[in-house]
Amino acid sequence: MRDIALPLPLIRAFMGPLYRLSFDHRLPFRVQRALIDAASVLQPVPAGVRVEKLRLGGRPAERLAPRAPAATDPAAVLYLHGGGYTVGSLATHRSLNGRLAAATGLPVYAIDYRLAPEHPYPAALDDAEAAYLELVAEYGYRPERITIAGDSAGGGLSLALAQRLIARHGHIPAALGLIAPWADPNQLSERPRDLVVNGPWSRACAAAYLGGGDCDDPGYAPLHGVLAGLPPVYVQADIDELLHPQCVDLTAALRAAGVEVEFTESRGLWHVAQLQAGFVGPAATVLGEMAAFLRHAVDGQPASDIG
Repeated sequence: MRDIALPLPLIRAFMGPLYRLSFDHRLPFRVQRALIDAASVLQPVPAGVRVEKLRLGGRPAERLAPRAPAATDPAAVLYLHGGGYTVGSLATHRSLNGRLAAATGLPVYAIDYRLAPEHPYPAALDDAEAAYLELVAEYGYRPERITIAGDSAGGGLSLALAQRLIARHGHIPAALGLIAPWADPNQLSERPRDLVVNGPWSRACAAAYLGGGDCDDPGYAPLHGVLAGLPPVYVQADIDELLHPQCVDLTAALRAAGVEVEFTESRGLWHVAQLQAGFVGPAATVLGEMAAFLRHAVDGQPASDIG
């Protein structure tokens, strides 16, 4: 399917009711999962990208790669999907991951990490760690040639994973690409909702993910973990979304810790609009910006030459 450019007001009018229905805290999480998985069929994978099923770190996974010869010194992206740690799947993010693969020219590995409340913290982090280590040990990627990316909860998980890899294994990824990262589930927004996310749902997700754990654990709230020593970080958020203030705080904390940061703020989009990049031009643009950042980090190719 070819990309089409639809007017933003039209897309917003459609997306708002869809997310209000799907992210209703009164619905069982299994129902929420089914609803957003069903809606994901509207988000096509771009032409020229292969999707391969596999297992990674003991979990179902996908490798999405452009149809081009592999590099002699291979690099890759490990992508961790969002969804409040309670919903989201390989299906919901297949389009985004395919576009990231096409834009970077790199294979993107996406994992179906375990979800709360059935599997609270640290299950998702354990799965992400296992996937990264398998890319190094079994697939032959050097740690500094793997970038980690994710959106929302997956963005927070990406940050927590990088901190754990450095602390436990001495592995420093090439870069982090964080789309509206949920870096501290303890923080509550003063606003009740944005187009996608609402307060009651966020609180339910945070409680489900925490389970009986410690809310001060930096693996759960990596904004308060060790930031010094992290690789370059790309952060993107729209100014009107609930997580924007948290992204501002994270960016400031990273810079204070001496981490190289690129912070992109969009206007008129919504939380993780990159999921709809196939028919929202500005969303495709910001996804391309992250792709350029990640590609530059692995091999020093100028961002202007990417995509």
